[in-house]
Amino acid sequence: MGVYLRCMPQTIEGTLSARGLRFAIVASRFNGLIVEPLIAGALDAIVRSGGEADAVTIVRCPGAWELPQVVRKVIDRGGIDAVIALGAVIRGATPHFDYVAGEAAHGIAAAATAADVAVSFGVLTTDTIEQALERAGTKAGNKGFDAALAAVELATLFRALAPAHRTAAAAATATLTPVAGPARKRGRGVP
Repeated sequence: MGVYLRCMPQTIEGTLSARGLRFAIVASRFNGLIVEPLIAGALDAIVRSGGEADAVTIVRCPGAWELPQVVRKVIDRGGIDAVIALGAVIRGATPHFDYVAGEAAHGIAAAATAADVAVSFGVLTTDTIEQALERAGTKAGNKGFDAALAAVELATLFRALAPAHRTAAAAATATLTPVAGPARKRGRGVP
């Protein structure tokens, strides 16, 4: 037996229009050979999707380890719709890679879940410099571009969800507030 719907479910999603959005790109200076093309890719994505270059602030930090701290400070500062975290961690001969890559990802994720603005993760974690170069604009595309598009979509999704959230909160408040109405008639079986 098939399921018949009386109406279609509502779909809420972001768009790829950066028009009117403000961005912060938080980028690590370490592995600059890789990170600079990521920044260029992110800027390209923002402008191609209708955003303005002067609506972007680039904040530099020493390395990927410091990205979460700076992302939090940028969010707390306000005045933005989205943060794009960019960096590159390349595996070496020691376990240092595991600590830096893991903590950068964990810290940025923690900042994102606590934030009221979109946060996008564009930190490369690769085994070799060749893999990093491929993901910074050669064979495998530009992950800075991809991270910026994700930030645009998420920021517009947040905007689309904001009015519904306020409406739902108002509705919840309204249902909790007693409203005087006409007296009910007592009928059979009704106390």
